[in-house]
Amino acid sequence: MSLSKLSATLLLGMSGWAFAAAAQAEPLHLTILHYNDMDRMEAENGRGGFAKLMAVLKDEVSRGDRTVLLTHGGDAISPSLLSGFDHGAHIIDLINETPTAIFVPGNHEFDFGPEVAKQRLSEAKFPVVASNVLENGRIIEGAVETYTMDVGDITLGFIGLTTPDTVHLASADGVEFAPVLETTARLAEKLRKDGADLVIALAHVDIGDDMDLIRQGAVDVILAGHDHNLMTFYDGKTAFVESSSQANYVTALDLTIEQVDDEIVWSPAFRTLDTAAYEPDPEMAAKVQQYLDRLSAELDIEIGKTETALDSRRATVRGGEAAIGNLIADAIREAVGADIAITNGGGIRADREYAPGTVLTRRDIQSELPFGNKTVKLEVTGRQIREALEIGFSQAEENAGRFPHVSGMTVTVDLSQPPMNRVKEILVGGVPLDDGKTYTLATNDYMAEGGDGYSALVGSPNLIDPAAANFMSSQVIDYIERHGTVAPKVEGRIVMQ
Repeated sequence: MSLSKLSATLLLGMSGWAFAAAAQAEPLHLTILHYNDMDRMEAENGRGGFAKLMAVLKDEVSRGDRTVLLTHGGDAISPSLLSGFDHGAHIIDLINETPTAIFVPGNHEFDFGPEVAKQRLSEAKFPVVASNVLENGRIIEGAVETYTMDVGDITLGFIGLTTPDTVHLASADGVEFAPVLETTARLAEKLRKDGADLVIALAHVDIGDDMDLIRQGAVDVILAGHDHNLMTFYDGKTAFVESSSQANYVTALDLTIEQVDDEIVWSPAFRTLDTAAYEPDPEMAAKVQQYLDRLSAELDIEIGKTETALDSRRATVRGGEAAIGNLIADAIREAVGADIAITNGGGIRADREYAPGTVLTRRDIQSELPFGNKTVKLEVTGRQIREALEIGFSQAEENAGRFPHVSGMTVTVDLSQPPMNRVKEILVGGVPLDDGKTYTLATNDYMAEGGDGYSALVGSPNLIDPAAANFMSSQVIDYIERHGTVAPKVEGRIVMQ
């Protein structure tokens, strides 16, 4: 089935995108195909990407015995490789090629700031619901507070929730994120009063908030994102799904809904669809290839070789000293001539391993550092450095993105101690840190503005004119090209007790 024929099967009478079986019988059979956290265009190791996603959708629609809705749980425009060049415009274009019924913004929608977020949302041909995302007291431009659609005789009401941690995880200056539970309780009640038979929350929040929403019981269905969990759950009242990431897996939530007397009765069933089992949709694959070709000419250029193994997997760069973290920290410190450097593990994103002897390309480094962050050179006191490192290690058990990678110093940490009391020793150039002394610090502009919770750095004098600052990725590429061969390793810069 072609994309044009697929689109022609839309239910034209409903306020949203949905696919219908020929004639609706009672009870209503509704399948929600849910995906989330998808910034990668193409398949990897046979899974994920837009062509595989479209193949799953077409297969489900071809069965013809139910209505099918495709929903997105947020995080799209960043941190993909191409987003470093077009700020996620290509991802919105690709989602527009799918009949996504509804979308909630994730924290990564704000990686490039609110103006870019609003621009991308304005380009969306699908409804965006952002119930707790406020700018100047109003729902952010390009989104709505709630959304309803009729599927046959059933009215679905949607709430969209974005993690309040976005203020720390992204560059969302001027945007507020209202409390999750309060927003949900208020809007769920309003939707039901306005006639919604089922209330569905698209919740791009962490798993703790997800569980709080389930316990609250204000909504019937939670379509989740943010944690990259592959998970389904039902407690007899609330159904929950989250679909890993990158459309590696798509969760099918099959709902049977009927009216018994004056009451709507429904029941869920769950199916986990492994996209490795599907052949890529050729039309979508061709669309993706156009973007991949655009990247190749610029990125597939060799820059040097690593003699040692590199590991940028999420657990590695957020859980301890990592060779690739050392490489990046060394490169930015050298580039700006700073005494020390600190960069956050959450900014290292390719989630892969490189064997010794691997020839590195521009693509590799752009994949590792896709956010478009620039390196700043701050003038800070030893006390600020100590506080910044305490912040960096404060959530180490949670594999939080704030975990620090350093250059020019060694740090001893005792994780058995409470947060903000874990750093036991800091040596700068082999000499104990002096809290009263001034040092120069290379870091990224995101952290300098308080990103990932680094409040200790906010307001520090920046010795580099912002207009003259260079991208971290460019500095790492230059560093590798200049050395030709690099051999970073774990060498005791961070000692965790």
